[in-house]
Amino acid sequence: MSERDTYAMGRTQAETRRLMLQHQVYGPLTRRFFETAGLGPGMKVLDIGSGAGDVALLAADLVGPSGLVLGIDMNADILATARERVDLAGWTNIGFQSAEFMAFETPVVFDAIVGRFVLMYQKDAAAVLRHLMKFLRVGGLVAFHELDMTYPPTSMPVSDLSRQLQEWMGMRATPGAEMMMGSKMLAAYEAAGLPTPQLMIEAAAGGGEDWPGYELLVQTFRSLLPMLQKASGLDPGAVDIDTLEDRLRRDVVSRQAIFMMPLMFGVWSRKLG
Repeated sequence: MSERDTYAMGRTQAETRRLMLQHQVYGPLTRRFFETAGLGPGMKVLDIGSGAGDVALLAADLVGPSGLVLGIDMNADILATARERVDLAGWTNIGFQSAEFMAFETPVVFDAIVGRFVLMYQKDAAAVLRHLMKFLRVGGLVAFHELDMTYPPTSMPVSDLSRQLQEWMGMRATPGAEMMMGSKMLAAYEAAGLPTPQLMIEAAAGGGEDWPGYELLVQTFRSLLPMLQKASGLDPGAVDIDTLEDRLRRDVVSRQAIFMMPLMFGVWSRKLG
């Protein structure tokens, strides 16, 4: 029986492009988190929810040519894009497999299991971790980067537009996603049988004309709009999504403000014997 697809952003080419833009904003934070957690040369890594391949490519850069990365995702179409990107980058130690997490099987024993923005879409994150840890060696690393909307996206100082964005993108109107996943990760790790994890918290932020976060926020909103409209009755006409990026950029730049994205929780632990 297939897992129900709860991915709120949809499965489109536009969403694939959004995922690659997302890595421009969050990639430096994820790299720093993985390095802190202990991902390094020669390791065999299982990347779950690989999407367009950004985290797998990052992991491959950290483990080097003596390491190995296998990425899994239930969306076979997006993995075709991931494979193309890996070929273009010249990596030979990255593979991808279309699989539902709870049905995944492999003879490989990994040194690490990683992911970004993936456990937030699982009905039972602890159950997913318990299943995947069957393929992790004793002492192996479990490291996930998940967001938390305790502090939702906002400009600093706050503005009328940033308040409106928070209302439109209200976490209660986003079905299929746990928008407070970051702060629930400790409980999920312990429920999966892992030792109490270590945590680091950061947030992507920027300002000025050229920061890619404006586009990322608006494209995320665009992907969510159909579901938000259905769930909460949000009127797309009130949002005017086609002008929103320019309005957001002008709002931040004109006030010499900065814009902060949601908190990112980096959470890691190691499998007990």
